[in-house]
Amino acid sequence: MSATIPLEYTENLVKMITEDAPAVHLYQSVKDRALISLCGDFLPDKPMSSLDELRDTDIIDPASYPVFDVFCSSIESRTFEESPENHLYTELSMRITKDAPYTMCSVYALFLRNSKGRVTDIHYRICKFSEKEHFNRSVLNMFSSDKNPKFFSQRCKNVIDNNPNSEIAFIQFDIERFKMINEIYGVQTGDEILAFFNDSLALICSENQPFCRLTADVFMIVTPFKERSELIDFVHKIESMLCGFKGIEYRLVFGICVVADRTAHTRRHGDCASIARQSIKGNALNNIAFFESDMKTTIKKTKEIEDDMQNALVSGEFIMYLQPKHSISTGKIIGAEALARWVHPTKGIISPADFIPVFEKNGFVLKLDLFMWEQACRKLRSWIDCGITPVPISVNISREYVHTFDVVGAFTRLVEKYNIPISLLELEITETTDSIGVEKIVKELKNAGFTMLMDDFGSGYSSLNMLKTTPFDVLKIDKSFLGEFMESGRGRKIIEHTISMSRDIGLGIIAEGVETREQAEFLSRCGCDSAQGFFFSKPITEEEFDKRLLEINK
Repeated sequence: MSATIPLEYTENLVKMITEDAPAVHLYQSVKDRALISLCGDFLPDKPMSSLDELRDTDIIDPASYPVFDVFCSSIESRTFEESPENHLYTELSMRITKDAPYTMCSVYALFLRNSKGRVTDIHYRICKFSEKEHFNRSVLNMFSSDKNPKFFSQRCKNVIDNNPNSEIAFIQFDIERFKMINEIYGVQTGDEILAFFNDSLALICSENQPFCRLTADVFMIVTPFKERSELIDFVHKIESMLCGFKGIEYRLVFGICVVADRTAHTRRHGDCASIARQSIKGNALNNIAFFESDMKTTIKKTKEIEDDMQNALVSGEFIMYLQPKHSISTGKIIGAEALARWVHPTKGIISPADFIPVFEKNGFVLKLDLFMWEQACRKLRSWIDCGITPVPISVNISREYVHTFDVVGAFTRLVEKYNIPISLLELEITETTDSIGVEKIVKELKNAGFTMLMDDFGSGYSSLNMLKTTPFDVLKIDKSFLGEFMESGRGRKIIEHTISMSRDIGLGIIAEGVETREQAEFLSRCGCDSAQGFFFSKPITEEEFDKRLLEINK
């Protein structure tokens, strides 16, 4: 196996090697894929049939494997997709002589073409960083953006101006729940992921596709395209090459703005891509969104909620409603779920469907949860002080902060502060397949003496497989699970066996979202006696709940 160097290139190559002694030069034939070393002892004795075989040697620093893999993929795609580019550049930690220490190197690939424009050979030049290059790279990594914003904005404008016959897309993406990666794996690993993104985008994007790291984990790319399918393929390519850094699982979320007004400032297109990206945060089914004009209305509503939320908490606009939990067989109230309601002084009642998702994204949900937990404890203490036989109140725990907040300590202190039996305060949390570490928190709360309820069982993420090892005490059958499966005989059997199996392994069952007598009677026949939903009662004020509790349970 050998590579034949074209005669017309030999003279330039000899001159280059002679004048460039510290560098390593490799040569590869595209036809037979042979890779040869033109100087030094860079390659091992065995022949190399492709560049990516270097990964199996000790020439490449393992820390640079992720970027090296992207480099190899980019070489492959540019060679066989007949890209018009004549070179490709990256930076890797490697050694250019045997047994030498790893150091940062510039890796430059030059594509040689035949008369028809097809790539026939590739010349690689590898050179160690100078002290100045080391310094520049260190300084560059200290800043949130890898390019001057004004310079990047001008490059974006050039793409728009220089491609009058193509559509232009601004693609903005980030890592969903990037803060969680920093918490679990450490800030250094988070920084390594961002550096990997930056280095990889330099390989994935052509000269006609400027990219920039805007801030934190948010990146943006501007690209011309002809067909929307071509654009989607490019996004999928980015996703496939950037995901799975060192085996770490994360999800990228993309917002895309297709330029409609070429005279508008590039910042406006970037803002629209950002709006599209934010519109699908937390959407398990889709991670790519195109900007639509009505998204601005949603963003405006979100801003209004965020502008009002702090004052709303201080001024008492959030109040606790209680939804009764009933025994189907006796009709008595056996518990309650605490639910937050926002009564705005001028806008009236704001739907939880509007403000809860916003709070979960911006972190304010922790403040609201803390308020609700305390309200529930106050209510339990009030019942005891008034001589009313209390029923347990369950409160919700949002998964967004369980890794960064002492949940166990907070609940323990509340129970001690209000001197209430720990059995009266029940805790609800959604168990999902993407909940890293939630099980650990559930076990700690259970060991502290709290009753743990798995919320939304059957909503899509949870499954019967979870029941084998779940630390929860009670399953709350989700409204959608009950409604969907009640529609067929097979579905009813599934519900029946789910309830039977749960009871057999010692799990309690509560059905939520019960809306009809038929559903209640079916659940009772299946062995589920606890339920909540509009058939029994919608969420009501504390005063109304007290009245019903005294009437029904007397």
